[in-house]
Amino acid sequence: MAEHTEELTGVDQRTIDAVVHGQLMDPFGLFGPHQAGGRMVIRTFQPGALAVDVVAREPGNDAAGVLLESLYNVNQSGLFVSGAPTLSPGQDYLLRITWPTASGGEMVQYTEDPYRFGLLLGELDMHLLREGTHRELGHCLGANPMNIDGVAGTRFAVWAPNARRVSVVGDFNLWDGRRHPMRLRFEAGVWELFIPRMRSGTRYQYEIVGVDGNVLPLKADPVARATEMPPSTVSVVPSDMPFRWTDDAWMAARPAGPGPMAIYEVHAGSWLRILEEDNRSLSWHELGDRLIPYVKGMGFTHIEFLPVMEHPFGGSWGYQPLGLFAPTARFGSPSGFASFVDRCHAEGIGVILDWVPAHFPSDEHGLVRFDGTALYEHQDPREGYHQDWNTLIYNLGRREVCAFLVASALEWLEHYHVDGLRVDAVASMLYRDYSRKAGEWVPNVYGGRENLEAVAFLRDLNQVIAQRCPGALMIAEESTAWPGVSAPVEEGGLGFTHKWNMGWMHDTLRYMSTDPLYRLHHHHDMTFGLIYAFSEKFILPISHDEVVHGKGSLLNKMPGDSWQKLANLRAYLAFMWTHPGKKLLFMGCEIAQPTEWNHDGSPDWSLLDNPAHRSIQRLLRDLNRVYAAEPALYRRDHTPEGFAWVIGDDSSNSVFAYLRKGDEGDAPVLVVLNMTPVPREG
Repeated sequence: MAEHTEELTGVDQRTIDAVVHGQLMDPFGLFGPHQAGGRMVIRTFQPGALAVDVVAREPGNDAAGVLLESLYNVNQSGLFVSGAPTLSPGQDYLLRITWPTASGGEMVQYTEDPYRFGLLLGELDMHLLREGTHRELGHCLGANPMNIDGVAGTRFAVWAPNARRVSVVGDFNLWDGRRHPMRLRFEAGVWELFIPRMRSGTRYQYEIVGVDGNVLPLKADPVARATEMPPSTVSVVPSDMPFRWTDDAWMAARPAGPGPMAIYEVHAGSWLRILEEDNRSLSWHELGDRLIPYVKGMGFTHIEFLPVMEHPFGGSWGYQPLGLFAPTARFGSPSGFASFVDRCHAEGIGVILDWVPAHFPSDEHGLVRFDGTALYEHQDPREGYHQDWNTLIYNLGRREVCAFLVASALEWLEHYHVDGLRVDAVASMLYRDYSRKAGEWVPNVYGGRENLEAVAFLRDLNQVIAQRCPGALMIAEESTAWPGVSAPVEEGGLGFTHKWNMGWMHDTLRYMSTDPLYRLHHHHDMTFGLIYAFSEKFILPISHDEVVHGKGSLLNKMPGDSWQKLANLRAYLAFMWTHPGKKLLFMGCEIAQPTEWNHDGSPDWSLLDNPAHRSIQRLLRDLNRVYAAEPALYRRDHTPEGFAWVIGDDSSNSVFAYLRKGDEGDAPVLVVLNMTPVPREG
């Protein structure tokens, strides 16, 4: 029978077995149309089908196609082949597949043959992928709806250079990896396949056979631009309808000079919850209706979101993302997020996203051993495992991994029009011995602790963004004294536009938590920051990190009874808003939230029924108004000419006085602060 089959079909039993067992290495070498004796032989694998016919393609009327030939089911294996080829080379055709139904009937499916399409990614794409300089991976790799040769469908492409097979699977093929294996483009290690008639909204993943021949757990698309709601790990074919932006004027004006920056830090899932509807979070549309007017009314200039990239574990607050090209489905669709950004810009509010290139979680559907090898991560756990967070560290020595991360950043800045990224955990990237004991880390090529690959990556990232996204903010959360974090790359810096001033935050909160009676002994905690305040372009952060994990709320860091806590908080906020540096405040702090932040809840907005808490909110609104109205408070935030002590050494009275100065013609602002409850005259 095997000999007869081979004679009839041109396919030997070994090949049939490889198809049936999902071990076919070259699907385009077998499936699709192939010339034989001046005619075209068609082969297709449709396990479970009752019949497969080849019909003439009649655009707009599949059923009108004339039968060209019926294919032969080889040994009932599901491999259908031409028995007596009748097609001429290059002749267009459809596959008409008859399937059994659960009720005992039949269903007919018409489709173009995925294996009749030629190479999908062009030579320029291949060159840029090899070089590690492809800046638009979200529109090169991943799932992209498009028309090819007049056929609508979706092109898939994924980087998995060490895999033996990669297939697209989903509901459309019963999650059977044998049915849509992809073509390997050896020169870049990328697999590709165009699936005709696949529409936006289709669920899919990749089935990958590793280098050892074992089938890996199903993988989400690393560059998926849409996903299902967690805990589902499924990727989704994105919409092919471009979002209609209305923010051209905002984007054009964005590169303007130094201005006020008062950032309201928000966790999208817990800013406000609807208790009556199972404590659900707001959608992007609802956040647009409620958050944007609130932020504008408060006078904040920017909203900074904790990461909105898709992440499997909600308790990570987004800081363990796997979908670096997709807004989380928790709050709606990608177009819903785009609409939110557009609405912010219409109201004069910038949008900043926290972004995590330092590490990723080890969920099996994600990037870990993506093709059966340590592809995105380091092989050596001394380089590739993050002990603090039980996560994996990106191998920034691989140009393809760096390109993946740079393209992710550009996706948010260019495709979603966000105004900046706050890069998380930069210190953990810069030092090879970060949070490691002796013997637990690998020195660099010079024997040092600096991560030279990370330095090169961050510099390249910031240079690319400065060139392609004028006016975009690149903010580093960097907690050490690494020099030149916000200095230009050409001057030896890392190229960020700003850096969080963690030292200022720790010192001043330590001072404020001290009983006023003893503050004279800690006077330097408030003045020390001015020694280095102009060494970087600083943002003063009172972030989510300071109101969780037993640290207490901002209000409860203040000493004394309720009245004294509120008085101290007012003084601290006034100090912060008049101190050199841009401002960042986490949600809830503006209403003197007495409890720590809980990501499963929301700030207690009922506190605003209390005049004391309402007064703190009113103070913040007034501070923002004064801040924006007085150029001296922001124009020279990053130069020593913008600040002068009037009284800086009166530790016995805990009094501070200083001048803020702007450009020539700007009125200076005198600030006087009394950090004790004792009235001072004169």
